[in-house]
Amino acid sequence: MLAIIAALPEELSAIVEAARGEGEIRTETVAGITLMHATLAGRQVLLARSGVGKVAAAATAAILAERVTGMILVGTAGGLGPNVNPGDVVIATELLQHDLDARPLWDRWVSPVVGVARIPVDAYLTAALAAAAVGACSAHRAELSALGFGEPAVHPGLVISGDLFVATAEGSAQLRAELPDALAVEMEGAAVAQVCAAAGIPFAVARTISDRADHNATVDFPVFLNQVAAPYAHDLVVGALKVLT
Repeated sequence: MLAIIAALPEELSAIVEAARGEGEIRTETVAGITLMHATLAGRQVLLARSGVGKVAAAATAAILAERVTGMILVGTAGGLGPNVNPGDVVIATELLQHDLDARPLWDRWVSPVVGVARIPVDAYLTAALAAAAVGACSAHRAELSALGFGEPAVHPGLVISGDLFVATAEGSAQLRAELPDALAVEMEGAAVAQVCAAAGIPFAVARTISDRADHNATVDFPVFLNQVAAPYAHDLVVGALKVLT
């Protein structure tokens, strides 16, 4: 059974609605985290809203690790790569905590738990998400155009995470200078990655780009969450589930 995780309820809303259409959702609360046992695309899944930040995400992943055989994390992120624009989808190939620094005991960004800075994703789950992302971008061109966005694209690459909401040009420029191959920045992915890597559980991460991680957002975030991020998350997850065997 797979777990589907998002930080915000809005990011998971379309997925929950689709699951309700397939049958009853049974909920349980573990350590303050609500888990939803549901059917999605004909498969049994666990849905979980982690809350924002690395600690919340890691706690959720740790609880799920005893219950599932894989995890998929979806939601929004800020774009860092030069061609990564709002409305695009970034499929993580590896994840890194940009605010982790345990020098001199370990090199900068290296997780003492798993011994590496860049944690690789599961190739099988990620390939399914990448295939679904192409369809999601194609399906939502009209909505994106109405919000003033250009043609959406899918980008595979490094996603970085930290307990800092990056919303200034200076902050994003610093991250680009230090990690020039980073495509997107968010607050949960690398934490989920660390838990999964330590537990030996396959995982994948897909992020819908809401802005350029600076002060120049072109659309209100709540509007983006409901009109873009939620349907994207649904299409990404359902599309991936349909091709996974």
